[in-house]
Amino acid sequence: MSDDERLRRWRLVLGGGEADGTGHALAGTDAAMDGALAALYGEKGGRGSGGRDRSAGLGASAPSVARWLGDIRAYFPSTVVQVMQRDAIDRLGLSALLLEPEMLEAVEADVHLVGTLLSLNKAMPETTKETARAVVRKVVDDLEKRLATRTRATLTGALDRSARVSRPRHRDIDWDRTIRANLKNYLPEHRTIVPERLIGYGRAARSVKKDVVLCVDQSGSMAASVVYASVFGAVLASMRSIATRLVVFDTAVVDLTDQLDDPVDVLFGTQLGGGTDINRALAYCQSQITRPADTVVVLISDLYEGGIRDEMLKRVAAMKASGVQFVALLALSDEGAPAYDRAHAAALAALGAPAFACTPDLFPEVMAAAIEKRPLPIPDMAPHQ
Repeated sequence: MSDDERLRRWRLVLGGGEADGTGHALAGTDAAMDGALAALYGEKGGRGSGGRDRSAGLGASAPSVARWLGDIRAYFPSTVVQVMQRDAIDRLGLSALLLEPEMLEAVEADVHLVGTLLSLNKAMPETTKETARAVVRKVVDDLEKRLATRTRATLTGALDRSARVSRPRHRDIDWDRTIRANLKNYLPEHRTIVPERLIGYGRAARSVKKDVVLCVDQSGSMAASVVYASVFGAVLASMRSIATRLVVFDTAVVDLTDQLDDPVDVLFGTQLGGGTDINRALAYCQSQITRPADTVVVLISDLYEGGIRDEMLKRVAAMKASGVQFVALLALSDEGAPAYDRAHAAALAALGAPAFACTPDLFPEVMAAAIEKRPLPIPDMAPHQ
């Protein structure tokens, strides 16, 4: 890298003014990029390119914000644009402007934007709702394309393995596994294998094999998890061999199972924010369990319980004692380590239900392990194992 290019990059990073020390002047696209960055990250009293004050310059003007959104999409890759949009909403209080259709058409849609829109759902005017649904639909469709195929393949394999029986009928024999299991019984003189042990699939291959209950905390800090859980819920509901129930909660409990055919409807049925009553949510989920030995309950929550802590833990212990596979996820998102209630996480771990954060890419493996009743693939950096 040349010295001039190095100075150019440092100038863009440091933002100009007397303190940057580079002495490098910007022009053309570089100056425009610097202006877009200054509008968001500038501090009052500094000097940007051209001697202008480098201060947050978006204000509350929809036209200026729309122009700024267009600029950053022109100058930066989409991943950077998403971060800058998120920072603009947090730093400059632009949430209200997202209620205007022309603003929504200008933004780069991602999971975090969907979370913001859902939090604004009740304040959203009718003129904006159609555009907002289109933005949410785009994100959901992209997530389904990314996650659905692998999820179905992983869980179908887990369901098949969990349904294998040792005395199958002839048409249910898994010949590949049976041959591998009986290779020691090969008779060379007859050029055949004597199958002492038959391995096959259960006869209910097309019937419901497992019940899955997704119990999702919809408090404001769980926005990304709510989005991913809704998408996964729709994917699981599309599999005949899994009966899926989706329950969201804050201090109230809402069963959104009837809307699982469309995750966008699910998302607009949530209400981000408010308190948290995990005990009440688990009580409802527990009341819906009819086949505990074939049920997986997935609690997705940061565990900041506003209800009755001891009752919550008793319910988890009772479900596990009845044969339910209980999974506690502190987050279901691509973000870093979440904030969570460490005391509650430790209490769940003591019950044999370790709480850990899970990325969307890992979620199918976690579910497969729960279905097969084997140890969960807890990430190395999990807070409690």
